[in-house]
Amino acid sequence: EVQLVESGGGLVQAGGSLRLSCAASGFTFDDDAIGWFRQAPGKEREGVSCIRRTDSNTYYADSVKGRFTISSDNAKNTVYLQMNSLKPEDTAVYYCVASPFCVIGPITGDFGSWGQGTQVTVSS
Repeated sequence: EVQLVESGGGLVQAGGSLRLSCAASGFTFDDDAIGWFRQAPGKEREGVSCIRRTDSNTYYADSVKGRFTISSDNAKNTVYLQMNSLKPEDTAVYYCVASPFCVIGPITGDFGSWGQGTQVTVSS
């Protein structure tokens, strides 16, 4: 059973940076993708970035391209999300998600295995 623990969230001013970490364990063979989703109050969940374990291909939502970078340290079983040039619109709870494949963009249903989330708040 997959266990995902996010950390690194916090309060930052617009234009600042944060680095989120996702410590993963208990992968199954189906868990090829580790992605970052976010959800703001009253909004749907949105996949913002994803990395595939098999080939290290990365994917980004248009809203974060050029600002966010996803990476992985396989020796540590950890995935990171470096977030630069943060905007108030980035304020949300960020979740690490393990799934068979990468999904980017809004979703309305259940998808994959989720961590507990870490709060990111960007002040204007």
